[in-house]
Amino acid sequence: MDASEGKESERAAGDLCSHLGSAAAEMPQQISAENCYELLTKAKSEGAAGVKERVYRYMSDHYLQVLRTPGVYGRLTAGERERILARRMEGRKVLAVAETSEVHDRGGSRENSRPQSPLLPAPEDTNHRRVFCLHPERQQWEVLTSLPDEIPAKGSGMCTMYNYLFVAGGIRAQGDGRSKASDRVFCYNPLTGAWSQIRPLTQPRCQLRLVSMDGYLYAIGGECLFAVERYDPRADRWSPMAPLPKGSFAVAHEATSCGGELFVSGGSLFYRLLRYDSRRDEWEECPFNESRRRSTDMVAHGSLVFRFDVDRERAAVSVYKYNTVVKVWHGGASFPLHNPLPFRCAVLGDRIYCVNRGQTLQFEVREEQEGFLPEVLPSPAEARGALVPFVLSLNRDKRPSTVD
Repeated sequence: MDASEGKESERAAGDLCSHLGSAAAEMPQQISAENCYELLTKAKSEGAAGVKERVYRYMSDHYLQVLRTPGVYGRLTAGERERILARRMEGRKVLAVAETSEVHDRGGSRENSRPQSPLLPAPEDTNHRRVFCLHPERQQWEVLTSLPDEIPAKGSGMCTMYNYLFVAGGIRAQGDGRSKASDRVFCYNPLTGAWSQIRPLTQPRCQLRLVSMDGYLYAIGGECLFAVERYDPRADRWSPMAPLPKGSFAVAHEATSCGGELFVSGGSLFYRLLRYDSRRDEWEECPFNESRRRSTDMVAHGSLVFRFDVDRERAAVSVYKYNTVVKVWHGGASFPLHNPLPFRCAVLGDRIYCVNRGQTLQFEVREEQEGFLPEVLPSPAEARGALVPFVLSLNRDKRPSTVD
């Protein structure tokens, strides 16, 4: 920002703060990443508590934009940084799912195939793919937003960080009959309802796993890729990390973060588990899991990594736990499964929600006893393709588009 821009910003801040009676209602339209810090400084000096709160709300609602603006985030105190982030994470936490279509494993058997149901049309057969959220009181699914048409229907990686939904990579059919992997990365802000793009991946990826950890995004592997890269939201930059060990996984691995470490499993060697130490930028082998089946998904809760293996022949699911502190596997308990189709998982509180198009199971994590609850929740009735679950926090005054 040059001197003339700085003076103009200061004048704008002064005008807003000196006309609180008439300008208060217009503040949300006039605050921007360029003038929010000057507005905050002016409000503090004049004791304008209402204006100060509105600026904090703006910073919280547009956290990613503020985070990568050094002239704003770099000048905030540690307490202010914690305040706007905590405010962003407030509100009701809801389970959400996105419609997508996952690529079949090449040469895979029906047991190993990931798609949740091949019988209904994939999302790319329609104009819009949607994101649904589960209303916590009514236990009904409502449309929250639609994914931009630019996001490929197949092979994208999804995760949440700082209460944003990120969608990276994927594969899209070309007009000549060939397919092309994407390097584009999109993010959805549930507090404003807006989609935007961030810095593209350093290389196109399909069937990658996207994981957030310690304020960074990790794009892990992909079809025919062992490469790993990390996104720093403050610098808006992707940087290469240590690649997956050669020969570890072909495609379709599972990944999660737990205790400041990444864990990757799956691919063609289902029993293997790799751990990534971000401090040393190294991958190492963890103890093998006794199951030789491909897991349907893997998630972390506390210091435990949960792995779910669906056995369609026995109509059951086996649950294994890896303790990241003592580094041993536990469990293997088998639970009957009325609908033995693969599912994807998301953690909300002390429950792991296991979602496919047919049902939503609730696995309760408790020290004294754990297992699936008898209550089976529905899945979105009109959902198409596969469903990828995650958790978002919504403003108390923000409601999904289908609610009056």
